[in-house]
Amino acid sequence: MKIMKSTYIKNLPVVAFLSAMIIILSGCTEERPADAVRANKYAKVTPDNGDAVLPPNIAPLNFRIDEEGEGYYVRSYSKKGDEIVCTKRNVEYNVGKWHQLLETAKGDTLYTEIYVKKGGRWSVYQTVKNAVATEDIDRYVSYRMIEPSYVEYEEMSINQRDLTDFSEKVIYSNMPFGKNDEGQCVNCHSYRNYNSDGRMQLHVRERMGGTLIVEGDRVTKINLATDSTAAGRYPAWHPTKNLIAYSVNATGQVFHTKDTQKVEVIDFGSDLTLYDIDNNTVYGVSMEKDEYESFPAWSPDGKTLYYTSAHYVQKTDNIDAELDSDYQNLKYNICRKSFDDKSMTFSAADTVFNARALGKSAALPRVSPDGKYMLFGLADYGNFHIWHKNSDLYVMRLDNGEVYPLTEANSDEADSYHNWSSNGRWIIFSSRRDDGNYTRLYISYFDKNGKAHKAFVMPQKHPDYYANLFKSYNVPEFMVKPVSASKQKLYKSTRGNALPASYGGMK
Repeated sequence: MKIMKSTYIKNLPVVAFLSAMIIILSGCTEERPADAVRANKYAKVTPDNGDAVLPPNIAPLNFRIDEEGEGYYVRSYSKKGDEIVCTKRNVEYNVGKWHQLLETAKGDTLYTEIYVKKGGRWSVYQTVKNAVATEDIDRYVSYRMIEPSYVEYEEMSINQRDLTDFSEKVIYSNMPFGKNDEGQCVNCHSYRNYNSDGRMQLHVRERMGGTLIVEGDRVTKINLATDSTAAGRYPAWHPTKNLIAYSVNATGQVFHTKDTQKVEVIDFGSDLTLYDIDNNTVYGVSMEKDEYESFPAWSPDGKTLYYTSAHYVQKTDNIDAELDSDYQNLKYNICRKSFDDKSMTFSAADTVFNARALGKSAALPRVSPDGKYMLFGLADYGNFHIWHKNSDLYVMRLDNGEVYPLTEANSDEADSYHNWSSNGRWIIFSSRRDDGNYTRLYISYFDKNGKAHKAFVMPQKHPDYYANLFKSYNVPEFMVKPVSASKQKLYKSTRGNALPASYGGMK
């Protein structure tokens, strides 16, 4: 494969001539089939990312042609005349040449022609078109990789991917800490301002449990459980202060015997807390008995804390047994509290979106970096929509309260855990649209008019990568910088004693 403007090689220096001859022998400079019959359909490919809007700095969107044939010719090009040609069924672009091509298509269109030779005759399928946006996507994303067994977490890891190429590294893995039937669960990685200042946190559960607070190269292990509060679970860094809001959740899993959704994760009780990192102090924010508050998220200016809340009055003495059968009555609204960062106090709660009134349940409110939109998930019940086939992504315009689904990005399977890019133009989320079982990461362009576009799966070097991957992705988080703390430093802190936090009362 190569960017081609001419196939002439005369008058080249010897080294260049030999290089050109090698390329010719590899079969990547074949002439475009001149007598191809035009097919009135698109070629079947995996993955199918046609019509998706692409970031101008994304890694190559490699794919496999699912049409049988004895010959293949693929040409991707821009209007400016630059092109890449490949003559293999598995189309794997050179990273550097791909980025050169995207640069020429930036703000315009990338075209891809697919030719297949069958029975000695060539057919050319309808041209695939991808708009190429002018806005970049954040270079890095981190996520949790987990086995699909739903109960085994020793092989779970938090990984970091460079979206401009295919490089990936493990930030933290549970594997070094497995011991016989013991093990640990690492989860809830979160960053302040897309890791722009190197501030990160993650939880270590079970063996050697604690919360790791990362500030650049410094890692501190904290025990967030106090005599008045349980340890924080789902975090949200304040955008300017050294504060983290948490929901404190008592969760559990129920395994269905007949339901096709397999598992239900249930919140048996939850509250909101605030952790002051500089003073190592935990404060209560909302700890009402009949309110189940979860998944906090700050507004970009740090003046508002959004979260989900379900009103549920316990009927028996055993909440676990009760909700095992009554979990479908947990329906969460989206609420908010104003925050005064000088007095460190919160206002009374205000309901932003009443999902329960619609017979629905909301999850994971996330405000866009410009403060104009709130992105959230909506399903029939519960707060862990990764298991719900009817879960879709919605947005609310915060200036007028208009709510609408991201129809072009949603699918018939579970579309759930989601986040904004730092410029607000890209959304990343987990989806089970491929097979209904494994979550993969999908990316959608969100334009200045508040419309999402067709989502494309996170690119991989080999087109068959996902078909051969028996793990799921979840909790994707965009980052503008990679994690600087090494695995060794994180592991060393995990093995150390946790510094106990103190309780400072209600806020």
